[in-house]
Amino acid sequence: MAKKRVLILGGGFGGVYTAKALEKLRTDRDEFDIAIINKDNYFVYQPMLAEIISGHVGVFDTVSPLRSLLRKTDVIVRDVESIDLANKRVITSPGFKPVRSEYSYDYLVLALGNVTDFRGLTGLTQHALRFKYLSDALTLRNHVIRTLEEAAVESNPKLKEALLTFVVAGGGWSGVECVAEMNDFVRKVARKYRNVDPKQVRMVLLQSDTRILREMDESLALAAQDVMTKNGIEIRLQTRLAAATGDEAVLNTGERIPSKTLVSTVPGSPNPVIEALDLPKGTGRGGKSNHRVKVNLELQVESSDHIWAIGDCAEIPEPGDTTGKAFCPPTAQHAVREGELTAHNIVAAIRGGRPKQFAFKGLGQMGVFGHHSAVAQLSLGGAKINIKGYLAWLMWRGVYLMKLPGWDRQVRTLTAWFTASFLPTDTVQLTMLPQAGIVQEHYEPGQYVFDQGDLGDRLFIIIKGRAEVIKTANRVSKKLAELGEGQYFGEMALLREGMSTRMAAVRAVDQLDVLSVPRQDITALVDYIPALRDSFHDLIKKRDEENLGLPSIPMSAEILDANPEETIYLPRR
Repeated sequence: MAKKRVLILGGGFGGVYTAKALEKLRTDRDEFDIAIINKDNYFVYQPMLAEIISGHVGVFDTVSPLRSLLRKTDVIVRDVESIDLANKRVITSPGFKPVRSEYSYDYLVLALGNVTDFRGLTGLTQHALRFKYLSDALTLRNHVIRTLEEAAVESNPKLKEALLTFVVAGGGWSGVECVAEMNDFVRKVARKYRNVDPKQVRMVLLQSDTRILREMDESLALAAQDVMTKNGIEIRLQTRLAAATGDEAVLNTGERIPSKTLVSTVPGSPNPVIEALDLPKGTGRGGKSNHRVKVNLELQVESSDHIWAIGDCAEIPEPGDTTGKAFCPPTAQHAVREGELTAHNIVAAIRGGRPKQFAFKGLGQMGVFGHHSAVAQLSLGGAKINIKGYLAWLMWRGVYLMKLPGWDRQVRTLTAWFTASFLPTDTVQLTMLPQAGIVQEHYEPGQYVFDQGDLGDRLFIIIKGRAEVIKTANRVSKKLAELGEGQYFGEMALLREGMSTRMAAVRAVDQLDVLSVPRQDITALVDYIPALRDSFHDLIKKRDEENLGLPSIPMSAEILDANPEETIYLPRR
C-alpha cells in the first residue's frame, strides 16, 4: 500500500496541535507522512501578543520555531495561494525564484484561520495599524515610541495633541488587551520625555456594542470597564470607526478625533483561500454565507471523506446543541482539542478505525486589561466561577505560562516577567525597513533576469546594458530580440488577461542594470492612469497580432527573424 500524506494548512493552534498529535499517533514512519504549510516558520502564542507592545516579554520569548515543535513533520514555509480539490493539490506562493510550488495530499486539514481585511472601510487600509500577528505587535510598539519621540520635540500644540492621542477600535479581547497594554506602557515611559506630560496622553477605546467583552459575564465586563476608566482609558460605547485619515479617526457619530495612532482589531475576515473553495459553507446574518467551512462533530467537512476543517475557518457545531444554531467559539483552547481530535480521526481513516466526535465545551475565559488587573470566568462541572482583580491576574499568568509550548520559552517568559518588575522599561525604537517596491537590480553577462515559465511578478526597465529575449520550444532556443537602455520587458505576463507566466526568457548580454517594478505597483498605475493603460493595451494588441508569443518589446526595438542561423542550443540549467 502506498504511503499516505497528511497535509496541514496553517501553523496556528489548530494546525500545530494536529501535527503534534499525529506525530504521537504514528507508530511506523512508513505508515504516513505529515507536512504543514505556514507563511511563517514559527508558532505565535497569541494570548501573550499584547505584552510585546510594552516589552513585558521579549519579541521571541513567546514564539516557537515550528521545526522545534514538530520534529517529525515536514515544515513548508510558503503562503497558500489556492487549493485544487479535484486533483488533491495545494498551490503555494513562490520563494526566491518566481515559480509556484505544488504539494499533493491524501488527507487535508484546513486550519488557515481568518485574516485582517479593511476592504470597504474607508481609509483603514492606508492609515490603520493591525493587531493580529507578531509583526503587528512589533510594528505597533515601534510606532508608539516614535510618536513619543516626535511629541517631545513638537512645538505645534495641535500636532502634539494628535501624537499623544491613541485610538483603538474594537472592544473584544484583542482590542481590550491592546489598549490596556499600550496605556500602561505610554503613561509609564512618557515620564522619560521632558516635554511630554503623562496627563497629555489620551487613550480611546471604541466599541460598537453596549459594553466591552461581550464574551464574558456582564458583571466581569463592567468590572473591567471600571478599572480601565480609572486607569485613564476613555471607553466610547455604541460608537464605531467610520473612516480614517493620516491625521484623525472619524467616528460614526460625526466626531473626529485627531490622532496619529489608530489601531483596528475589527473581527477577522474570511481567508480568501477558504472563501474560494467549493465546499459547504455556513450561513451568517441575512442568510448570506459566512465563508466558514461546515463540518460535522467529527470535524470532517460535509460531503468529504478526506478533508477536515478546524479553528476560525470552520463552523463546528456546539456539542449537545439541538437547535443547529450554536457553534464552537474560535478560542485557543477549542483549537487545541480540535487538532487532537482531527489527528485521531485521520489515523482512524488510515487504519480503518472508528472516529470520535468533538465533545469539548470550554473551560472558561480569562484575560488582562492592565497591570495586575484581569478577569477570569471558569466553568467547572457546569458551574461558573467568576474571579477578578489581582488573583485573576496571577491565575492568567500561571495558566498561560504552563500552556506555553517549550520549556525554554517558559523560562524566557518567566525571566522577562521577573526582570520587568524592577528594571526600567526599554524605549528602543527599531527602524524597520519597508517592504521593497521599486528597486534597482544588477545582472552579470549570461545571467538570467527570468526564465520562460516563471511567474510574471515584475516589470523591468533597462537603465544600462543590453538584454536578449530567448524563446524555447522542443528544447531548441531561439534569440528573438535584443533590448537596450530605456526599453522595458516583462509586462505581458503582468497585464495580459489569462496570462501569468513568462512566455520567454530574458538574459543579460553584458553588465545589465534594470529598474524592477513589482506587479502591484504596475497594476495600480495602469488602473489609475488612462494614458498608461491605453499604451500597454496597444502594445499587447500589437504583440498578439504579430503572434510572437514573447514578452513585449518597445516599438523601436528591432525584432530578429528566427532562422536556422540564429538558432542557439542552450544547456539545461
